[in-house]
Amino acid sequence: MAIAEARDIAISERLARLAAEARAEGAAPSPPSGPAPATAASGSAAADAGPDGAVSLGWILDRLHERAFGLFLLVLALPCCIPFLYGVPQVVALPLAFVSAQITAGRRAPWLPEGLRARRVPVARLEELARRAGPWLRRVEAVSRPRLTALTRPPADRIVGVALLLFSASILVPLPGTNTVPGIAVALVAMGLLQRDGLLVAGGGVLGTAWILTLLFAGATIASLIGGWLGLGGDETAWRPLAALGGASA
Repeated sequence: MAIAEARDIAISERLARLAAEARAEGAAPSPPSGPAPATAASGSAAADAGPDGAVSLGWILDRLHERAFGLFLLVLALPCCIPFLYGVPQVVALPLAFVSAQITAGRRAPWLPEGLRARRVPVARLEELARRAGPWLRRVEAVSRPRLTALTRPPADRIVGVALLLFSASILVPLPGTNTVPGIAVALVAMGLLQRDGLLVAGGGVLGTAWILTLLFAGATIASLIGGWLGLGGDETAWRPLAALGGASA
């Protein structure tokens, strides 16, 4: 059964089926080359797993086309939530920001340019993602239900898209440990969109906004300290914290 047809299946089960289909796709031989309709040509190129045991983001997007924004966002965000899932966050971060921008623009279905569609995710990592995320997804599904649905549909979803774009941008920051919190925020919002649960959307928005504010505050504090210690402007007071430390040690 195609993922898009499994509308009543739990999200954790859909993710597991996606991983299983990716494994089957990776094990199958590449389709023979030859003339094909224009609409099938790009899909075939995206779906080809090739000999490297990986599937493209285009293949994943094509498998999730029915409720693609929520589920595709979730698939992109989950690797950023899970520690030590190496390689995948770097692949999905930019497409995540790109899809978030499309929600802000009011698109009803996601689209990726060929350069992003061609990015490849190892099948083994996708299977590990389904295995490790499954228990947590089931816990969220157990308490989720349709509520505050205005947050999951137009025009409020555009505001949600702006928040997702900011959270995705913070994932792109090349610093260790900066993926997890915004990744969880995006995953919660994606689950809320899928379940029509505005409370999850709001919870993800609060978590992500708190993270952005923390980053801004920490960045401003560090910049101020560095500027003071470097004595910018020749201000002698900049050295007082260091002098106080020296006096205490004496």
